[in-house]
This record gives sequence, C-alpha cells and structure tokens, in this order.
Amino acid sequence: MKTIYLIPLATLLLATGSWAQNRIYRCGNEYTNTVSEAQAKNCKLVSGGNVTVVQGQRPARAAASSQPGQPGQRVDAGDQRAKDSDARLILESELKKAEARQADLLKEYNNGEPEKLGPEHRNNQKYLERIAELKAAISRNESDIAGIRRELGRVPGSTAK
Repeated sequence: MKTIYLIPLATLLLATGSWAQNRIYRCGNEYTNTVSEAQAKNCKLVSGGNVTVVQGQRPARAAASSQPGQPGQRVDAGDQRAKDSDARLILESELKKAEARQADLLKEYNNGEPEKLGPEHRNNQKYLERIAELKAAISRNESDIAGIRRELGRVPGSTAK
C-alpha cells in the first residue's frame, strides 16, 4: 500500500525538477548556462529572480563608424569651417544683443540714481528694490558678455572683442 503513494510522489518530484531553470552565469555583459564555459571565464552565478536574455546582433564596426557623429571620425575641413563660421555668427549676434541690453540697463540705472516711476514717488522701498534689481541685471549681463567673449575666443578664426 505504501508503494502506491510513492510512485506518484516520485513522478511529481521528477516533473517539478525539469520545470526549474538551469543555473545561469554572468560573464560581464554576457550570460551562459554552460558550466565549463562559466568556469573558464570566471563567471559569477546569478542568484534570485529569473533571467531573460534576448538574442540580438551587434552592429558591424565598419557600418557604425561610417555614420556621421560617431566618436573618432574625422570631419571634412570644409564642413568644419562652415560650422565654425556659423558658430561665430551666432556668438557675434548674441554679443551684440547683450551689449545693447547692457547699454540700456546702464542708461536706466543712471549711475545709481534712476528716475522714480509712478508709485515709487510715494514708496521709497519699491524704488530701492528696483535699483537693486537693476544692479543685479547689470552684473548678470556683464557676466553673460564675458562668457560670450570667451566662447568667441575659442572659435577658430575669430577675434574676441
């Protein structure tokens, strides 16, 4: 009678063993379930959770390096001159805008004594706050101008003012 219970139990144990996932080893960015390969490459056993590996193809090096913008690729000298020229024009335009803005701010600031506007005649605190904001704007704009000039100095073939 005991053997009647042992046969289904043994069958169940064998069946559940085949459902279990084989041991998976991680070798850098690659995975394997071959023990000999894992030992040869000093791979580490992956424990906990399931591992899903999607097979894919690596791009050929020749195809990857022929695409524009890839690291290590040479840019045509004419293309580089055109890019430098565009960058120089953009920076010069930004510099002119920043210098015009600076002139407007300095004119409005009037050496620390700007004209009082409407409600500032009655509320001196608003006037003082506007003076502080103007000083901060002048300082920021000076910093912007210096940064644009530095960038212009880095563009080949340009002379910073």
